[in-house]
Amino acid sequence: MNWKRFYMILVLVTTVGVTNAQSNLLNAKKAGEIGVKSEEQKAVDKDKPLPYGYIADRDVLWSKVVWEYVDLSQKINLPYYFPIDTLNAPSNRRSLFDTLLKGVKSGQLTEVYTDSYFTSKVNIDELDQLLVNSRQNGDYVDNYEIKSELIEGYMLKGMWYFDKRQGELKYRLLAIAPMGPDVQSLGVEEIDDSENVYELFWVFYPEARDLLHKAKVFNPKNSSQPISYDNLLNARRFNATIVKEENIYGNRGIKDYVRGNSLFQLLEADKIKDGIRNREMDMWNY
Repeated sequence: MNWKRFYMILVLVTTVGVTNAQSNLLNAKKAGEIGVKSEEQKAVDKDKPLPYGYIADRDVLWSKVVWEYVDLSQKINLPYYFPIDTLNAPSNRRSLFDTLLKGVKSGQLTEVYTDSYFTSKVNIDELDQLLVNSRQNGDYVDNYEIKSELIEGYMLKGMWYFDKRQGELKYRLLAIAPMGPDVQSLGVEEIDDSENVYELFWVFYPEARDLLHKAKVFNPKNSSQPISYDNLLNARRFNATIVKEENIYGNRGIKDYVRGNSLFQLLEADKIKDGIRNREMDMWNY
C-alpha cells in the first residue's frame, strides 16, 4: 500500500480545514464572535471529507472482511474517548460516542443497526431503550444512562481488498459500533457484569463521514490545525486487535475456537493480520 501518498493527501486535507473553535479568534471583538466564521472564511471554506473513489467489483482481485476492537484504555486511542466532560469543552469538540449519538438523535444519521450485518435498523425510541434504564426505587425513579465515560472501546468492521487497477492493498471502513456495559445491569448489585462490554449499536460508516469530518479532534502539536474523526479513522490512526474474520464457519470469532487463552487469541489475531499484509506481496509475485 502506498502509505506515503495517502498521508500526503491527509495532511493536505487537514491543513486546509480550520476548526470552528479557533475561527475568528484573532479578529473577534467580543467573546461571542469566537468560533463564528466570517463571510470570507465561509466563501473559501471547502473543508469536506475526501471522497472515496468508485471501485468496480471486477477491480477487486481479493478481499477479506475483518472485525477489530479498539480499546480506549490504550494511549493512542484516547482521542476517541475525550472529552467526556462537555461543560468544559468547546461545542465542536466532543467524544466520538457523543458525536455519533448526537447525529442519530438529530436525524443526521439514519443508517443505524443492531448488528454489523445491517439486518435490523434502530430508531430513536429503540436507541433510548438501549442506552437509558429507569428503575423504580420506592417513591423515587433512578435513571441510569450510558454516557461517554462508560464507553470502553469501539468495534470496527472493514474490508481489506486488493485493487488491481492501482495495484494496491487498501482498507475501507464499513461500520463502527461503540462498546459499553449493558444498561440493564447498571445499579444492580446482584449482577456483576463489569468485565463485559457489548455492541450498543452499529453505524454504517459511509453515511457518517460528513458528520465525523465536522467533529474535530484536538491536535496537541498544533491546536490551530485539528484533525477530524473521519481523517483519523480513514488513516487508521488507532491501535486495534482483530477479533473476527469472515470464514467458512459462519464468521465465528477467534475466541470461539481459541478458548480460554488470551495470549493464543492475540497470536491468532496477529496471524490474520500478517496474512493480510503479505497478500499484497503475494499478488505482485503472482
